[in-house]
Amino acid sequence: MTPPDDATLTRAGLAATGQGRTLLIACGALAHEILALKRLNGWAHLDLQCLPANLHLWPDRIPAAVEQAVCTHRAAYDDIFIVYADCGTGGLLQAKCAKLGVQMIEGPHCYSFFEGNAAFAAKADVEFTAFYLTDFLVRQFDAFVWRPMGLDRHPELRDMYFGHYTTLIYQAQTDDPALDAKAMDCARRLNLAYQRRFTGYGDLATALAPVAAAAAAQ
Repeated sequence: MTPPDDATLTRAGLAATGQGRTLLIACGALAHEILALKRLNGWAHLDLQCLPANLHLWPDRIPAAVEQAVCTHRAAYDDIFIVYADCGTGGLLQAKCAKLGVQMIEGPHCYSFFEGNAAFAAKADVEFTAFYLTDFLVRQFDAFVWRPMGLDRHPELRDMYFGHYTTLIYQAQTDDPALDAKAMDCARRLNLAYQRRFTGYGDLATALAPVAAAAAAQ
C-alpha cells in the first residue's frame, strides 16, 4: 500500500483495508514508517488505520477518537494495537486503552520511541532546550508549527515561543538529503542551531515486531 500524501494524512488519515488479523490504529504522522515496516518484514497480517495527524493540535481529542476507531473495528479483527504514545493526553489515552482492553506503544511521544525510549530519557537532562522534528514534521512544518503558532502572520512571536530553545534536532527516519535541507531551513527560520540525528524507526520497530508475531501465530 502506498500512503496518501501528507496533507491527506494530516486532515483525514488513512482508512483500514479490512485485511489482516490485527489492526494497528495509529497517528497519521506514522503512516509512512508503519507501511515501510510492513513491507520490509512482510507483515501482511497487520492492517493499518491512521487517524488524522492534526489531532495533535488538540491532544484532548485523541482518546475519544481512538475509542471510536476501536469500537468501529473491534468485531472485524482478532486484535487491535494502538500506535500512539501518550502524545500530550496526560495519561488519558493510556486509561482509555486500559478500559477498552487494548495495548498501546510505550513512551511519552513519538520523539521518544523513535530515539528509543531509554536513550531519549537518558538525554533528557542535557536536551531540555531542544526542539524535535521527525521526517513527517519536517515535511509538514508549516502545517504543524509555523501556521498554528501564527508565525506566518506574526514572525515577531518567534522569540516568545522559542526563546528558551537552543537547538532543533531532526530525528531522521530515512536518509534523504532533501529532508535534511528542509530541516536545516526550519532551524534557520526558528533561529536555532541545527543537529541531525539518524534514528531510523527506533522502538516503533521493536514494539510492532511482537504484535506481528502474535498475529502470525493466530
